[in-house]
Amino acid sequence: MLDKVLSAKLREMAPANAVEQDNVLQELLQLYVLASLSRAGLFTEAIFHGGTCLRIVNGLNRFSEDLDFLLKEPDPAFRWQPYLEAVCADCAGDGIELEYQDKSSPHTAVRKAFLKTDSLSRMPALSLPFERHATRKFRIKLELDSNPPSGSAFTTSYISFPVTAALTTQTLESSFALKLHALLCRPYTKGRDWYDFVWYVARKTRPDLALLANALEQSGPWSGKGTSFTWPWVNATLRSVIGTIDWALARRDVQRFLPLREQDSLNLWSSDFFLHYAEMMAENVGVEP
Repeated sequence: MLDKVLSAKLREMAPANAVEQDNVLQELLQLYVLASLSRAGLFTEAIFHGGTCLRIVNGLNRFSEDLDFLLKEPDPAFRWQPYLEAVCADCAGDGIELEYQDKSSPHTAVRKAFLKTDSLSRMPALSLPFERHATRKFRIKLELDSNPPSGSAFTTSYISFPVTAALTTQTLESSFALKLHALLCRPYTKGRDWYDFVWYVARKTRPDLALLANALEQSGPWSGKGTSFTWPWVNATLRSVIGTIDWALARRDVQRFLPLREQDSLNLWSSDFFLHYAEMMAENVGVEP
């Protein structure tokens, strides 16, 4: 039964190559896990956010590897284990055999876990349009911030596959604020961040400045320095960061997560391109040129 369901979804989503096919299958597994986490009650205490949330809930046109969450209220006692056990039991009932590894450390706020499966490779009736290595497992990384910056707003969203389920999701204004924190503070280049930045700006999303300020004060190079995090400061600092990015490296990072038809747009990526979007964001939030 499961192989027929997944085959039908593959035909519906029509991957253009083997990489897109794996991305589609990964996303279908993510949906099974999210539905199970909803049944297990995770969203009474946690908020779904990040790239996979933007794709599944808001229609972002790139695939994403991880499932990212943050707690509504800080809780150093949070543990993944009961939720992972529930997910494994739930998915086994649907024919997906998962194994989990809890990689969390009590010394860090971000609690990490992994779910892995080779169930799909053992479905002889699964109709794959492109060949894939039968021994390669699908892996879903889960991360939850047990001590997030205060101020995230959230709402209720719904998925309809594999069943209808309710998710607590971060609002776009709060989501953009934390994305800006990553753009300003991440110590390495992640092209997916910059792709998302353009997506937010093009939709005239206004980031939540109070949440961004809380995040910058909590972690990063400006933490504890008494900086006044105003929109002019954010704009000037972002423009400075844009001038330091290796855009060839950024393009390589995001390329495999984009549909084939959109990859040519990466040729536009340059400092001038992103400075244009930084200016658009400044206009959206009312910063004087």
